[in-house]
Amino acid sequence: MDGYFGSYAVVFALLAIGVAIFAGGLLANRLLRPHRPTAEKLTTYECGVDPVGGDWAQSQVRYYVFTYLYVVFAVDAVFLFPWATVFAAPGFGTTTLVEMFVFLGFIALGILYAWRKRVLAWT
Repeated sequence: MDGYFGSYAVVFALLAIGVAIFAGGLLANRLLRPHRPTAEKLTTYECGVDPVGGDWAQSQVRYYVFTYLYVVFAVDAVFLFPWATVFAAPGFGTTTLVEMFVFLGFIALGILYAWRKRVLAWT
């Protein structure tokens, strides 16, 4: 256990213990749970509504665009709060101000792109 690979033995032992605990939990779940499948239990669950129609559905791309817009605003908020706390610290004022305007420029480009694509319109 003193050689180069000796330190890896501890890592592999902990990995094996973790996998054994995880597998043991899954095995205990399988052994202790009730298993009484019926036709009603095996049907597809769709928010409490009985499934109707085929199994293929088309999703709208605009929902992904809304998701990306949320990410843009969330990232903006996440970086604005730490910037506001560091801005008052001595020696960071000008540097953080320039960096934040560069960051806000990138955010503004994303919002401008969404506005030009008419994603931000309510109608």
